[in-house]
Amino acid sequence: MIDFWICAGLLLSLALVFLLLPIVRGRRAQAEEDRTALNVALYQERLAELEAQRAGGTLSEAQWQDGRADAARELLGDTEQSVARPIARLGKTAPLLAALLVPVLGLGLYLHWGASDRLQLARQFAEQPRTVEEMLARLESAVKVQPDSAEAWYFLGRAYMSQERAADAVPAFARTVELAGRQPQLLGQWAQAQYFAGERKWTPQLQALADETLQGDPAEVTILGLLGIAAYEERRYADAVDFWQRLVAVLPADDPSRSAIEGGIARAREELGEPPQATAAVAALRFQVQVSLAESLRDEVLPGDSLFVFARAAQGPAIPLAAKRLSAAELPVSLTLGDEDAMMPQLKLSNFEEIRLVARISRKGDAMRGEWIGQGETLKTADAAGKTFTLLIDQPEAQ
Repeated sequence: MIDFWICAGLLLSLALVFLLLPIVRGRRAQAEEDRTALNVALYQERLAELEAQRAGGTLSEAQWQDGRADAARELLGDTEQSVARPIARLGKTAPLLAALLVPVLGLGLYLHWGASDRLQLARQFAEQPRTVEEMLARLESAVKVQPDSAEAWYFLGRAYMSQERAADAVPAFARTVELAGRQPQLLGQWAQAQYFAGERKWTPQLQALADETLQGDPAEVTILGLLGIAAYEERRYADAVDFWQRLVAVLPADDPSRSAIEGGIARAREELGEPPQATAAVAALRFQVQVSLAESLRDEVLPGDSLFVFARAAQGPAIPLAAKRLSAAELPVSLTLGDEDAMMPQLKLSNFEEIRLVARISRKGDAMRGEWIGQGETLKTADAAGKTFTLLIDQPEAQ
C-alpha cells in the first residue's frame, strides 16, 4: 500500500501547488508595483534636480531638455520590464483555506467511496499463499470485500470442504447458487456439503436437489458420486453400483479418483454376492467418434463452452445411453464410446438395435440444452463395433 499512498501524496502536492499559486503570484505582483513606484519617485527627483540646475544657470535650455528626455527613457524602460498582467485578487485567506480543506476532503471521500480494501486484497492474491490456512483466510476476506462475487463464494466453499468443514461450506455454496443460478455443478457441490454436514443422512430435500441436478446434467460427477455413497451406506448396493458405473463412464481415463470408484463398485458387487470377475466384463460394443465444428461457427463458440458427445436409442428412452463431456477447446476431437460408457448397466448400447450419435455445445454446461448441435444418421449397433463415425456440429439448437 505504501506506493499507493506515495502516488496519492504526489497528486495532493500538485493540487496544493495550483491552490497556493495565487498567493505567490500576488506577492510577485506587489513587488513589481513597489518597484514601479520607486522608479516614478526617482524620476520625479531627477526632474527636480534638472530644474534646479537650470534655474541656477548650470544647465542650458538644450541640456535641460536632453536631461528630461533621458530620465523619461529610463523610466519607460524600467516600467516595461516590470509590467504585470492584471490578476484576480483572491487575497490570502481563500487559497490557504482551500489548501487545508482539499486534503481533508479528499481523504474523507476516499474512505467513504474508495476501495483500499479491494486493492489490499488484490495484492494478497498476487502472492502465492504459503499454507492452506492462509488461502482460506484470503478467501474469507474476499467474500467480505466482494459479497456479490459468486466465484469467491464458490472457491471458499471448496476450501471449506477440503478442510472437512462441511457445515461452513453449506452457506458458501448456497450463496454461490443464489448469485450464479441453479447450475447443475453448483447444485452438486451444495448437495454434497449438506450431506456431510448432516452426518451422512439422506433426506427428501437432498433427493429433490439431486433430481434437479441430474435433470440439468445427467452426467454431473459430484452428484453421481454422492448418490453412490449414500446408496452404499444405506446398503442399497445395486443402486450404488448403478450410480458409480455412470460416474466412471464420464470420468477421464487418467482421473485419479477412477480407481477408488472402481474399488467401491467391486465392494458393492461383493455385498450383492456377485463373483469378482463380474467387475471385469469386456465391452461387447466399442467404436470411434470424430467430432468437428463447422467453420461458420468458429467465431461464435468459446473455448470454455462444454461439449457433450452421446449416443441415444433411435427408438426407446430419450436419455443418453452413453455420454462423455469435454471442452469445446478440444475440437476437433476423436473419442471412443462403448458399452463400458453406459449411463446405466441395463441400458448398454449393445442392448439396442439402432442408436443415434449426437454432439451438443452448451455455454452453461447443460447436457440437456445447448446453443449448437450436430446429429449423425441412425446406425445399427450390430455393424458399429470397431468402426469410426463422424459428427459435425453445424447448426443452432432449437430452443
